[in-house]
Amino acid sequence: FSQWLPGGSVYYTPKGLAFRSEWGTLRYTANMAFISLVAADDNIQTSNLRHWARRQIHYMLGDSGRSYVIGYGYDPPTRPHHASSSCRSPPHPCTWHDYTKSEPNSHILFGALVGGPSSDDSYVDVR
Repeated sequence: FSQWLPGGSVYYTPKGLAFRSEWGTLRYTANMAFISLVAADDNIQTSNLRHWARRQIHYMLGDSGRSYVIGYGYDPPTRPHHASSSCRSPPHPCTWHDYTKSEPNSHILFGALVGGPSSDDSYVDVR
């Protein structure tokens, strides 16, 4: 746990996200937040881990200025990197054009968490 907490080896963005990797950083942070809450339930660094996990999850839900959860909160992503949600409904074929179009995905993946921002908290909503 100490690697992930402030002062550990994991980098923090200016807005406070524990940033493990450039590609899909939110998956790592969300998983670590879950593990931290489980550990806190087992009386391991209870208040410290709960506080840290909540801050990370709140970042993902919108405390950062935007939501990273599709269909939730302020300015949620509409173009996740997800091929089948980019396709039109049948009977239209799913083509490369559907995936590369600039419009929002045809199907909304309510509740899905996108990969996340860059290390400077910037995020571009493109596939």
